[in-house]
Amino acid sequence: MLVADDDAAGGEVRTFSAVARSPINVPGPRELRGQWEVATRVSSAALTLGDASALTKMLVRADPDGALAAVLPVLGRADRAGDVLRVGSGPGEWLLLSSFEEAHAVAESIWAVADPGLVSVVDLTHGRALVRLSGADAARALAKVCAVDLADTKAPDGTAFRGSVASLTTDVVRDDRDGTRSYLLHCERSSGQFLFEALLEAGNEFGIEPVGLAGREI
Repeated sequence: MLVADDDAAGGEVRTFSAVARSPINVPGPRELRGQWEVATRVSSAALTLGDASALTKMLVRADPDGALAAVLPVLGRADRAGDVLRVGSGPGEWLLLSSFEEAHAVAESIWAVADPGLVSVVDLTHGRALVRLSGADAARALAKVCAVDLADTKAPDGTAFRGSVASLTTDVVRDDRDGTRSYLLHCERSSGQFLFEALLEAGNEFGIEPVGLAGREI
């Protein structure tokens, strides 16, 4: 979306700036944060589903036996480096999540690793949807639309996997916050609203409520 910065009355030149919007419609108030128009709805519910689509999403591909792979998490695991959540999402493939202000710094941190092999870094931010499901009943709600065993012994904090959620191919990362169970779910932008609504329906019996900026700060 383009928004005018100046009034064009009197023959003045009008300039425009791009405004990014999430593919997910969270009811309630919205405001502009940087270039993103974001929902700001809050909730005190025990189970919440937040729109985290404004987070920067960097896809990194490199030799799984190379220098870069040695400093990134192994397949199926996620860890943190400062304000960046790093996910081993596939063989020789990683997803790096950060606030949108950190996009340049995240890319630079990858290029700073001396890896002689082929390395690619692609910004997927605007092409993907990302939501955060948080609360004590998060696993029970997610289990209604995902067949993966989410027990602590099978999928503890820091686990990452790609599977079917509501019949939709989705990347899932368990990323607990302050001792509360929490999952990040990542899919194609065009499927974001469908995933959001499917998770809301799954969490209905647990009193789930949608929120806005729940996942913006990683």
